[in-house]
Amino acid sequence: MHLLCRRFAVGTLIAGLVGALMVPGPANARVWVGFGFPFYVGPPAYYYPPPVYYPPPSYYPPPAYYPPPASYAAPQQASPAAGYGGQVCYAGAYTCPMERQVASGSSCYCRDNSGQRVAGRAN
Repeated sequence: MHLLCRRFAVGTLIAGLVGALMVPGPANARVWVGFGFPFYVGPPAYYYPPPVYYPPPSYYPPPAYYPPPASYAAPQQASPAAGYGGQVCYAGAYTCPMERQVASGSSCYCRDNSGQRVAGRAN
């Protein structure tokens, strides 16, 4: 144990002396003469990628505005039921003119192709 302590003490003393002798000295000035271009010849270490170009958004003008014609044709009027001058009785698939006027929605009848009565409603 005594030998180990002695070696440690000697190593510490040597490290202290070396540290004391390594005192920083004055800086040395160096002069360099160049020609304005690097002496190194070869490709650069890294090529930057080209900048990303996004084209401007497309703009299409709206279609030309054409004003509507000055007047439209009048809408067609619904003709009275199949050319009959009065009310009509609607009885399923059959339609027949009425002989006398009744209130709209009241019951009426028409004759089918075989002559049978078919019940319906007046318009």
